[in-house]
Amino acid sequence: MSTRSTEAAADFQVLAKGCASRSVLDHVTGRWGALIVIALREDPKRFAEIRRAVDGINEKALAQSLRRLERDGFVDRLASDGYPSRVEYRLTESGSRIAAGLCGLVELLYDEMPRVLIAQSAYDARHPEAPRP
Repeated sequence: MSTRSTEAAADFQVLAKGCASRSVLDHVTGRWGALIVIALREDPKRFAEIRRAVDGINEKALAQSLRRLERDGFVDRLASDGYPSRVEYRLTESGSRIAAGLCGLVELLYDEMPRVLIAQSAYDARHPEAPRP
């Protein structure tokens, strides 16, 4: 990370233990954050739609992750007036920028997957006793 896009970024060092950007990075790249951001990249979704899109996430984890992403300014929670209230989640401008980067990373990952699978197979052959994630 040798170049910075803004002057403000100079105040943050994600590798430093106390840097505020470290927890935000964890919110975005943790177990569910990136998947939620990717699920919201094209259009707003209701809670249940996000849950269906992100296979394997439970309600508690989704609710906690959405709160973190909302607090960080990546997701907006939009509640309609009326009964029953309709709540949707959408990416903010910052969230859309993060989603673009994550989607680029996912595309890179897809491109690398054949080599990853070969590397994993070779590792497993060399270390048959090693536990598998």
